[in-house]
Amino acid sequence: MKNILIIGATGTLGTATTQAALKKTDDHLTLFARSTNRINITDPQRETVISGDVLNDHDLDKALVGQDTVFAALSGDLAAYAKQIVAAMDRNNVSRLVFISSMGIYNEIPASVGTSGNLKNNPILQSYRDAADIVEESDLNYTVVRPGWFTGGPVNYEITHKGEPFGGHDVSIKSIADLVTNLLNDGSLYSRESIGINKPS
Repeated sequence: MKNILIIGATGTLGTATTQAALKKTDDHLTLFARSTNRINITDPQRETVISGDVLNDHDLDKALVGQDTVFAALSGDLAAYAKQIVAAMDRNNVSRLVFISSMGIYNEIPASVGTSGNLKNNPILQSYRDAADIVEESDLNYTVVRPGWFTGGPVNYEITHKGEPFGGHDVSIKSIADLVTNLLNDGSLYSRESIGINKPS
């Protein structure tokens, strides 16, 4: 059993990962979000809710007490969030971080998939790249996850590594949640790597 902090617990991936972890593991989950009234607890013995702001040091420090690993799935100013999370984890001696970014941040999407999704053609991805750089430059045991576009469907995915062409445009939410749950429970899995995840073609 691990103690896992999920930052962004009310989002699509935070919710899906919570459900996957409850089904697949015996982990205890701390669900961190600004709007905790949107969280539906299904197992009070294994879920703790903390209301807080990721940009507030006190809120993050409180949430990190006793945690083994951290999952961050956020939207907005990702570079600022990444900087805060890395610093807070260092302060609290928590080393394992799984951080959601996006496909295209390394211009790794080939023409066969659609180069319009690359950073050079889509400047909105700059904050995702900046956040990934911050995480990768840290001393944490991180894994940066770069998913394709979210879809429905079952667990079915393939992994690509940094420096390899991205494999496909889409990936199911359940696939991302499955991968993240595995990463949270195995600190050696894709340790200090940035990995893409997509549905096999």
